Amino acid sequence: MEKLKLHKTRIDLDSETREQLVALLNQQLSDTFDLYSQTKQAHWNVKGPQFFQLHELFDKLAADLLPNIDDMAERVTTLGGTALGTAKMSAKTSRLEDYPATVIGGQQSLETLIDRYATLAASTREAIEASAKLGDADTSDLFTGISRGLDKSLWFLEAHLQA
Repeated sequence: MEKLKLHKTRIDLDSETREQLVALLNQQLSDTFDLYSQTKQAHWNVKGPQFFQLHELFDKLAADLLPNIDDMAERVTTLGGTALGTAKMSAKTSRLEDYPATVIGGQQSLETLIDRYATLAASTREAIEASAKLGDADTSDLFTGISRGLDKSLWFLEAHLQA
């Protein structure tokens, strides 16, 4: 992929730092957009005794990801970068495992999403640290809020499998 031009801004972070932050944000954006689509996949296709409850839960969890996607994309552009947010862009760069089309049972759907949410939550915590090391408290704070939401969503999913 060709390197995209960084646009001028008066934000007091040097261009090299902003480039690193844009790359970090775009990676998290890609992973989060992929998680959104995987959560919708589970929502549309879940079957079994807990169908309605899981169908509704998965839809809520997917909806909860949308503001994060928008906030990360807007932070990219605020820093002078270009947000890479199409489905095809996300598919090329997401670090999440694919959601198998054969997963339809309630327990399988939960286990698959738990794995994906845990993966994204872990990489988001890494992004908090990386953006803090780059001296960008605002991006670090953005990731902290996203991390909190991902942990809550993970709790909602995991609670279904706990006794």
